[in-house]
Amino acid sequence: MELAFETKSLRTICESEAQARLELGAEVAEILKHRLADMRAATCTNDLVAGQPRLSADGEQMVVDLCDGYRIVFKANHTRNPLTEAKDVDWPKVIRIKILRIESDDD
Repeated sequence: MELAFETKSLRTICESEAQARLELGAEVAEILKHRLADMRAATCTNDLVAGQPRLSADGEQMVVDLCDGYRIVFKANHTRNPLTEAKDVDWPKVIRIKILRIESDDD
């Protein structure tokens, strides 16, 4: 899949292991690196298996767990997102995502 990021600071955390370690801690940074590699290697969101990928309550975003209560939240990022007949995001057809945030239970 193709990844984009909501903010430059989020991009920096995701692309710099040193910055991720500084802001998230060593263990979370290590898992983040693996989850991002999984996302880049995936053909679509259905290929994601690690981190208990699931839809948010509204179905507009997906959530993937890291560790220690941290998770990645992202949305489909197509010019025109694929939709089902019911006008919901057709997640199995999503190949472009935008990472919105890394959050924790403490946020």
